[in-house]
Amino acid sequence: MSRESGILFPVFSVPSRYGIGCFSKEAYEFVDFLEGAGQGFWQILPVGPTGFGNSPYQPFSAFAGNPYFISPEQLIEDGLLTREECDRAFFGNDETRVDYGALYENRDPLLRLAFERFREKLSEKEPAAEKEAADYEDYRKKEASWLTDYALFTAIKAKMGGASWLDWEEGLRKRDKSALKEAEEELKEEIEFVCFKQYQFDRQWKALREYANSKNVKIIGDLPFYVSLDSADCWAHPEVFQMDRDLLPKVVAGCAPDAFSRTGQLWGNPIYDWKALASSGYDWWIRRMERNYEFYDVIRIDHFHGFCEYYAVPYKDETAEHGELRKGPGMDLFRTLKEKLGDLRIIAEDLGNNTPENEALLRESGFPGMKVLQYGFTSWDSYYVNHRHEKNSVVYTGTHDNTPTRAWVEEISEGERDFCRRYINSMNSDYGQLVWDIIREAYRSVADLCIIPLQDYLCMGKEARLNTPGTADGNWEWRLRPNFLSEDLKRSIRSLTELYSRIPKDKTT
Repeated sequence: MSRESGILFPVFSVPSRYGIGCFSKEAYEFVDFLEGAGQGFWQILPVGPTGFGNSPYQPFSAFAGNPYFISPEQLIEDGLLTREECDRAFFGNDETRVDYGALYENRDPLLRLAFERFREKLSEKEPAAEKEAADYEDYRKKEASWLTDYALFTAIKAKMGGASWLDWEEGLRKRDKSALKEAEEELKEEIEFVCFKQYQFDRQWKALREYANSKNVKIIGDLPFYVSLDSADCWAHPEVFQMDRDLLPKVVAGCAPDAFSRTGQLWGNPIYDWKALASSGYDWWIRRMERNYEFYDVIRIDHFHGFCEYYAVPYKDETAEHGELRKGPGMDLFRTLKEKLGDLRIIAEDLGNNTPENEALLRESGFPGMKVLQYGFTSWDSYYVNHRHEKNSVVYTGTHDNTPTRAWVEEISEGERDFCRRYINSMNSDYGQLVWDIIREAYRSVADLCIIPLQDYLCMGKEARLNTPGTADGNWEWRLRPNFLSEDLKRSIRSLTELYSRIPKDKTT
């Protein structure tokens, strides 16, 4: 990896007219901003369809895209919606927060209207319509390995009022062939609608990614290690997970008790059956990675430690106290992935408990790990402080789970603030300037890649926090105000990028 930099900015946070960031003109304008600022990467969060809690790390599918990100403006341009129809739909009143309740109520009716017109369009006997029909059919065939099950899962879930598949009638829950066939016939219309939304997501996202690549901006996407228990993946492929004969999990994911939690953390995700996966040549993981490389140029794998070892908790337990640590697949999986997919462009999220086993797996894989300065500026010998960085790593001021650096500076103790100032040689009493000095320290790192959350460049406080782990309210909601990125900011970022030799090679002219 060459010496470069990028910005962390989730899709849902991009400004837009319709309630949530999407693949609209504002996303293209952000790519232009990145190019002008000399940035080689745009890092986003997972783009899968979200459920209760709206977390991108608990999607209904490891393969599908989030229909909320479909741009209504592009559908207007395609002749599937009118401006008046889009403007009449209510998606919330606050341009700085996502109103997921309003989206849940009103996004699908708008997309359904576009779907009806799309079907009418495909029935026309004109060359453009015939080409679109062929493209749509090609897409459905190409993605059939996951799309068929996902569309049926989503249609049944809608019919069941959103109930988890674990609570469906036995025939559907256990995928009895006659029950599935009956559901396919009954829900044909809804299944078509789901496929339409995935088609629109794919074509719009790929157009945006191609535009970014044309500006020499690469996309870093996020791949959650676990999938949700209530997901199309778990329902359609129980053989991938440790499930019993009644298709209930034997164990679920969690974290062992520690100084922060005496009962541990109970995450509740199904756990992979690594022995069964190995015997199948890791087929499901190969298909998952292939699909994600359709979305991204580089994949950041969340919770990389899980490939080394994982914590398994009995399914019915109410705390994580009685779980046990088990071995993951280690390098066997990555050797297989490399053999099937070639060069693996991966960033390993290796934060947390750095055991010798975890560190050995990271070294053997050759993937860059992460260095987070907010974790570093608490002790001179911290694992994350600059003098312990390595070239093959990615340095961040903070991640999506951290508070913005301005809020962090305000919240830490005076002793920690003093250490931070002395370490980076910043005697500024102004907290905003101190934030920029911390950003400068990230740029100065020997790490090949430097990623800064957009909120830090804007010196925003806790109102712009993306996620507070362990809480349920207010997460994944922050949005940037329209027209908030200035030419002065672009020039300031580019100046840093040039000073610390992070301009991509063909951007120097």
